[in-house]
Amino acid sequence: MTAPEANAPDAAGEHGMTRRQLIRHTAWFGAGVVLTFTGTELVSHIAGEGGGTAASDPNLLRFVQVSDSHIGFQGTANPDVTASFTAAIDQVNSLGYRPDFVMHTGDLTHLSTPAQFDQVRHMVSGLRTPRVFTVPGEHDSVDDGGRAYRKFFGAGTRGEGWYSFDIKGVHVIGLVNTLSLEALGHLGTEQLDFVRKDVAGLSSDTPVIVFSHIPLYAMYPQWGWGTDDAVKLLAMLRRFSSVTCLNGHVHQLFTKTEGNVTFHSATTTAYPLPAPGDGPAPLPVTLPAGALSAALGIRTVSYTQGSRNLAIVDEHLG
Repeated sequence: MTAPEANAPDAAGEHGMTRRQLIRHTAWFGAGVVLTFTGTELVSHIAGEGGGTAASDPNLLRFVQVSDSHIGFQGTANPDVTASFTAAIDQVNSLGYRPDFVMHTGDLTHLSTPAQFDQVRHMVSGLRTPRVFTVPGEHDSVDDGGRAYRKFFGAGTRGEGWYSFDIKGVHVIGLVNTLSLEALGHLGTEQLDFVRKDVAGLSSDTPVIVFSHIPLYAMYPQWGWGTDDAVKLLAMLRRFSSVTCLNGHVHQLFTKTEGNVTFHSATTTAYPLPAPGDGPAPLPVTLPAGALSAALGIRTVSYTQGSRNLAIVDEHLG
């Protein structure tokens, strides 16, 4: 199935999010997760490492996840998000090899203006990778149901921006759970039908990687950190021996395993958010002078297919 790349226009949708809803749901994250797949093993490398033999093995799938560039944000939590995103791009370009693709998992912009989307598109064009893919965050659909996002980043997608593709024996699904926000993220019947048909012909030993912005598990529903109909999605994926779900939105490290599914929320390259329940709302945290870089970073994850053992290494940017 054709997957979207991050530089061509596409069509519209109807579901919007008001600015009031945006304030209530405001949260985003950034990440630099470098994953490789070989045989039955999904392995990550710390950004900046050459990757050893992995870097020279053409049978490995290597990709980078970045997220929540939030271009257009202005606030004391991070006074220069453009510089932060530039640093993330430089980090990707310093890996010592070209990843097979880069995935941006949402909140590319702060207020989904054409100028902000254009800036992000220009910036990601500097990534040294054959392809850049995206899924939207809630900040990418402010008051317009994601229409501006899809104009800049929706080419090749289905419905309101979802898609899938196969690469080096791995099946990748990009989902949209940020358009019909009430209390939680939402996938909807049309998107769930897409996934059902999409995976129907796959062998159960096919590794599946699912990208979304909002977590596909109930991390902290009181703050909207979960997806109300994710259980229906996960039921469709239960037969696969390896399912890895990568999300953003929460600005902090969290890993959860449920049977054959591992969920990974990432740290941020922009600003931290409070731990679940620490305060009344998930608002950007302004740290003391000089402390921000120590709170930003990347995460590496090693995952062996068929095993519940996870190895996670987190490294600060500063």
